[in-house]
Amino acid sequence: MSFAIEERGNPNTLSYRVYFKNSEGKYISPFHDIPLYADESQNIFHVVIEVPRWTNAKMEIGTKDALNPIKQDVKKGNLRYVANVFPHKGYIWNYGAIPQTWEDPVHKDRDTGCCGDNDPIDVCEIGSKVCSRGEVIKVKVLGVLAMIDEGETDWKVIAINVDDPEAKDFNNIDDVRKLKPGYLESTVDWFRRYKVPDGKPENQFAFNGEFKDKDFAVETIKSTHGFWKNLISQPTNSGGLNCKNTCVSGDESPHCCSSNEAKAVVDASCLCGEEEPIPSSVDKWFYYEKK
Repeated sequence: MSFAIEERGNPNTLSYRVYFKNSEGKYISPFHDIPLYADESQNIFHVVIEVPRWTNAKMEIGTKDALNPIKQDVKKGNLRYVANVFPHKGYIWNYGAIPQTWEDPVHKDRDTGCCGDNDPIDVCEIGSKVCSRGEVIKVKVLGVLAMIDEGETDWKVIAINVDDPEAKDFNNIDDVRKLKPGYLESTVDWFRRYKVPDGKPENQFAFNGEFKDKDFAVETIKSTHGFWKNLISQPTNSGGLNCKNTCVSGDESPHCCSSNEAKAVVDASCLCGEEEPIPSSVDKWFYYEKK
């Protein structure tokens, strides 16, 4: 199973979008149409890369847009970039999401005591390769961190690309501690502090900021897949999400989108144009004393 992307609009502007195609060249939703599993028998999952490592643009699957293209998050009309909070430069992993998952905003998690954040579950891919925006990879899950973001549960799955040359050596979260010393601690530090430059408080964590193991992570993913199944089966969109898809709903579903309808969505967007420069402020460093 292979996927391709089509860029529309001007990169680094409000118009920029990344749409997805399947192996037949038909437009699809990366949120709904890319399968959860790459290999269910081995618990190998698909991940859609939104943000390549070391970059700053806060890119994400547009869950409320038709066909859910990747786009840059916006705050007060401006494109969002994460600050370089010393010593971290941009995102410190390839960052993405697992398709066909959803953190239900009305479900209170029994472990965290908080409801979900209304998004697909996030993934930090720790392999040696810097991935590309829109790349769909297959990963082994190693563990998970439970971040509490403004009172919402926001799981962060730790995983590695199965095609990475190091993948054979990583099978659980303890392997990350052993083979990449300091990486997990830096991950907690990054998530704790990345919003502080925006004037927000440090994020908190369930389990005292400890990572849960592979089995716990896999069960968490399966749980959010169940929430997604409930979402996609409802006749009306929940939480403002756009559930249009081309292959997971039956023909009678209000969420069913034909190939021609999907193409019309993309055709209505701007053609891909010249890339605008990234603001120079994105390269600045933010320093503050840890609490």
